[in-house]
Amino acid sequence: MTELKIKFSEKVRIFVYGTLKPGEVNYKKYCAAKVIDTKRAIAAGKLFALPMGYPAMTLENSQVQGYLLSFAELEILNQLDQLEDYQPHRHLSENLYNRQEIEIYDLQGLSLGFAWVYFMSPTKISQLRGIPQADGWWSSHGLKQS
Repeated sequence: MTELKIKFSEKVRIFVYGTLKPGEVNYKKYCAAKVIDTKRAIAAGKLFALPMGYPAMTLENSQVQGYLLSFAELEILNQLDQLEDYQPHRHLSENLYNRQEIEIYDLQGLSLGFAWVYFMSPTKISQLRGIPQADGWWSSHGLKQS
């Protein structure tokens, strides 16, 4: 019983690299009132800008820059799953994004532990005509990292 209690009291950690980052369009709606910690971070992956105005990442050996957001409530995953068109019981190819826990790093390359990330398959990114972002940073404002 104690183990279960601890599991539910843990923070929910999510690595965000697009519209859910602070200052981007979906941050205020989905995250601002619920986030309890925010850290600049990097994850192993490759970042693409999609013509629809938001990014996608694949799980590869490059670097994607974003933020590690921590939340107290597990409910945030259900809300973000809807936003990202992810349903855990569907086949991976039927989801727009898929969700997986991966290791996240600080800007010096030290591990921050594991967090959830929404990623897209290389096939889907190709179908959507994704444009690689060599520096691993995306902004709807056309801004470079600060």
